[in-house]
Amino acid sequence: MPTTVADELAHWLRLASIPGLGASRQRDLLAAFGLPQHVFGAGRSALAAVVGRELADALLAAPDTEAIERGLAWAQAPGNHILTLADEAYPRSLLDIADPPALLYVKGQPALLQRNGIALVGARSATAQGMANAEAFARALAEQGFAVVSGLALGIDAAAHRGALAAGPEGGGTVAVIGTGIDRIYPARNAELAREIATDGAVVSEFPLGTPPLQHNFPRRNRLIAGLAQGVLVVEAAVNSGSLITARLATESGREVYAIPGSIHSPLSRGCHRLIREGAKLVETAEDIFEELRGRLGLPAPARSAATGTAHGGKRRARSTSKSTRPTPPAEHAQQALELDAEAARVLALVGHDPVDIDTLAGQAGLTVDALYAILLPLELDGLLAKRPGGRFQRI
Repeated sequence: MPTTVADELAHWLRLASIPGLGASRQRDLLAAFGLPQHVFGAGRSALAAVVGRELADALLAAPDTEAIERGLAWAQAPGNHILTLADEAYPRSLLDIADPPALLYVKGQPALLQRNGIALVGARSATAQGMANAEAFARALAEQGFAVVSGLALGIDAAAHRGALAAGPEGGGTVAVIGTGIDRIYPARNAELAREIATDGAVVSEFPLGTPPLQHNFPRRNRLIAGLAQGVLVVEAAVNSGSLITARLATESGREVYAIPGSIHSPLSRGCHRLIREGAKLVETAEDIFEELRGRLGLPAPARSAATGTAHGGKRRARSTSKSTRPTPPAEHAQQALELDAEAARVLALVGHDPVDIDTLAGQAGLTVDALYAILLPLELDGLLAKRPGGRFQRI
């Protein structure tokens, strides 16, 4: 009886379900024996020579039929795909990394995994300006045809996905690489965003269905974020953040690393500044990234886009631009500041672009703390400044 596609996928799912058999050992077996069905047809001594006796016994034990059937059923649902190393649709860029997974679960459009990608990563507890930067850069990159890759975390990741989605169906789309089973979204707060991405982009996981959000899975996820992209842009990051792990993995895989500089007083700028000192490209606009990648990838000059505030094809595209997608430009902030009453304008000028605590600001303004709060609150509501952790304020 000829082997069906479902039969072949069942063998791949069985290989992935063996306890203790990681991606590296799976590839060792595939290199030694060929396809998974050949692995399971090999003798114990031959298997033990590759992975040791204990794993050889696990390979020859009765298969976990429940896990296999669950995977096959999931793959039958509309929009669901399981890509194997043997599939033509498997993303070519992942074949360049040191540890490509044998299986990829994809919900959405697997073709996006073949596009030129740019990863945008950064802090979960991002600043308002960092979020605005992530959205603006992601939208501009997507409008030039790049798939924006990120990790569906809170903060910079979520902002990057939203920015790419705002580029619309003509854009490059967005890919969310998650550290759980693809049937579990973490954090739950991003469940609706994940559904949007699955409709217009792709959600990707290498972990079996039902895998919970285990801490050690997220660094493994980061290597796929870096591997699916031609470059990694770090928007905001602390010195010891997972974003710097992604940047290191990108460098090891021959990808470009970019970083947006920030205030020397902000802890979330220090990771970016470290990357820049270590050789990452300092970027201030998406055009900086286009210039860097254009020659390397053989790309044409970028079209000018609405996301960068310039014309596309000679005129601005008629597309809705929410405040969350397009941050208020500095010139508009300046105009708003001119329209404030004199006391509010004076306080706003004192805040500056580095975070300042309320007591210091009160001393500089010559006001009581209560009087100062009465001025700061309307400024915050108008989007002219933001309140930071520790009760500090900063201009946006």
